[in-house]
Amino acid sequence: MTEKTTAAPVTVVLSGRIDSANAAETEAAINAQLAGKGDVPVILDATNLEYISSAGLRVILRIKKLSPELKIIGVKSEVYEIFEMTGFTEMMTVEKAYRTVSVEGCEVIGEGANGKVYRIDGDNVVKTYKNADALAEIQHEREVARLALVLGIPTAISYDVVKVGDSYGSVFELLDAKSFSKLLAREPERFDWCVGEYVKMLKKIHSTVVPEGKLPAFKTKILNAIRRTKELLPGDLGEKLLKMTEDIPESNNMIHGDYHTKNIVLAGDEVLVIDMDTLSVGHPICDFMRMYSAYIGYSENDPEIILKFQGYSQEVANRFWHDTLAAYLGTDDESEIEAVNDKVRCLSYGYLLDWGTRHNASGDLLALWKSRLIELLPRIDSFTFEIAENAGGDPNELELEATTENLQTVIDFVDARLASVECPLKSKMQLDLAVEEIFVNIANYAYAPGRGKARVRVEVSGDPVTVAITFIDRGVPYDPLKKVDPDVTLSAEERDIGGLGIFMTKKVMDDISYEYKNGQNILTLKKMI
Repeated sequence: MTEKTTAAPVTVVLSGRIDSANAAETEAAINAQLAGKGDVPVILDATNLEYISSAGLRVILRIKKLSPELKIIGVKSEVYEIFEMTGFTEMMTVEKAYRTVSVEGCEVIGEGANGKVYRIDGDNVVKTYKNADALAEIQHEREVARLALVLGIPTAISYDVVKVGDSYGSVFELLDAKSFSKLLAREPERFDWCVGEYVKMLKKIHSTVVPEGKLPAFKTKILNAIRRTKELLPGDLGEKLLKMTEDIPESNNMIHGDYHTKNIVLAGDEVLVIDMDTLSVGHPICDFMRMYSAYIGYSENDPEIILKFQGYSQEVANRFWHDTLAAYLGTDDESEIEAVNDKVRCLSYGYLLDWGTRHNASGDLLALWKSRLIELLPRIDSFTFEIAENAGGDPNELELEATTENLQTVIDFVDARLASVECPLKSKMQLDLAVEEIFVNIANYAYAPGRGKARVRVEVSGDPVTVAITFIDRGVPYDPLKKVDPDVTLSAEERDIGGLGIFMTKKVMDDISYEYKNGQNILTLKKMI
């Protein structure tokens, strides 16, 4: 029996216009070119095609019947719209024409697991992909980046797709963007600022709840790796590693998946996170174990690796990782930092050991990761950890001493959030009034005769735009909503002094709720603006 061979495709060039005036002539020319070729794949090169009418589309349909694997390539955007609106893109492969961009000699401003980001001119950057057939990846990243932007994560959205060498790239407008890697390497005096902004962004990502089913769970990816690593470990250590991984809490909170200093950029005066194709959901340790790998794990036996990848020394990487962990956890206690660091390292080595085995890492590096993992496993009981309230500085939340001297700070904080949603003046005045009444009440009575802290959180939701301001304190339990409203019909002589603050707040807000939970007074004001 002889094997069936696949015939080489025949490429037919389309050019100019194909309309009712020349459709028959064009079809005859195509049939003449295909005559005698037998059952061969046909490619229509539409690079020079300027226009096609319904008559031309009928020609293509007849060719499709003769060649079921028909492919159309190099289609200009205007012509592609015609194919798309008529359903041809669903019936056959129709590939757009992409302009070509060269990245030779261009500055690398970011790099992730799946590609690099180059600056191609003063205003624009292009992300190139390691996968030569990257169109599906590009579409995925554009979709998740849009989702992140809608959910409040500052990122860049690709506005064009281009050819870069044998693969594709996404073009973004990032004016004068510098990665944090470049800042750390060239402006070491900004180290602490970079840590602060880096952690602030990470906390914002992790506090963002993603609608069910919109992003994959990163834990699934980790579990697959740990199941393979388990077989490489002695005794019961593999089972213990797998059990702790399985016990990582499920969560719909956002995870970046490749969060390191090349993927955080300063564009003008705005900090943005890029390289969004790994966006997922899960527990913060999912991001932390990948971060540890990026800063220490991959380069643990060769400091030149971090220097080549990030552009700064292993010493800077170690310090940045330590300070990031401390800032995120909200503690200077080295024992607390080290305890969490050990958990992160343990999971990271488990993941790295699988990655290195599948990617032919050096035997020395694999042995190092395995020895580190075996050393850590006996003293780790879980991969979860506690995070201090407001650690890392959530930009929508303020924590401060509950004193009347701090009232203006609270008002300024709330007003800044109201300005970002263009709150009408009348609504702003009413919200300021309510904020003053509630905060002063906490300052005067919650901790009397002592002092304590209060947290103020501002959240904005849409359609209709609603502002929610939540006050949280650990003072004596007190529900102000139970206070009887004053009788405002009484004369001045008959009225009790006081009691008007919560009354006025009720009048100007659309909703007020109170609960005492976990030792905290939680009062939330809501107003549609």
